[in-house]
Amino acid sequence: MIKLIELEWRKLDRKKVFGEVIIYWVILMFLPVFFLKVVFADNPAVHFGESYGAAIDLMLPIQMGFLLFGASLINHVFIEEYKNKTMALSFGYPLSRKRLVMVKVLFIALAVFFCSLISFVLAGITTYGLDQALEVIDGSPSAADLMTYVVRMIIHSFATALASLIPLFLFGIWKRAVIPTVVCAIFLMQFPNFLGLLRITLNPDLFYAILSFLGVASVYLSVKLVNRLGDL
Repeated sequence: MIKLIELEWRKLDRKKVFGEVIIYWVILMFLPVFFLKVVFADNPAVHFGESYGAAIDLMLPIQMGFLLFGASLINHVFIEEYKNKTMALSFGYPLSRKRLVMVKVLFIALAVFFCSLISFVLAGITTYGLDQALEVIDGSPSAADLMTYVVRMIIHSFATALASLIPLFLFGIWKRAVIPTVVCAIFLMQFPNFLGLLRITLNPDLFYAILSFLGVASVYLSVKLVNRLGDL
């Protein structure tokens, strides 16, 4: 299984993927301070800057940006291979189609998970460093804040990895459409904001649980129905 995942990595344009990931890291690591210093600076109703514990609630949804990276990988690993006819060649391997799809899914999920973890670390370090210079967050991080951040970082990265697979079945394997895959990822990223505009309150943990479930459902359908959807 590991060798097959490594094969998926070798098949990618690695320079392009690395460049994309670096862009995500650079943007997301500065966004928390940007929101605190610029976007929410004159809004007394926003309390993310009152403590590091409150700031964590701001940093979690920002990292949902890696849903876009998942959409990009679905394009590279599935859609492009279908369009280039290399998927049909892959299906000719002495390996079941279902297992091949699972390998590709694991590759995407692991890539999003670990890249999201690194992004959390970079964002945490950058936010703390800039706070020392700009004083955008009141107080100092406690041991409890750090532990909470580490736990939430792992759980949230896992949820993001699963949620990134939501477009896989409908837009990746069935429709094989790049733009709808990306639009779906953007919609999922912005969904909490849409709820806010409608004044609908949804527990964040419940929201991430729902996204994780939808991601698992998408993977299940992709694996179960891959033989019916054809090679072309």
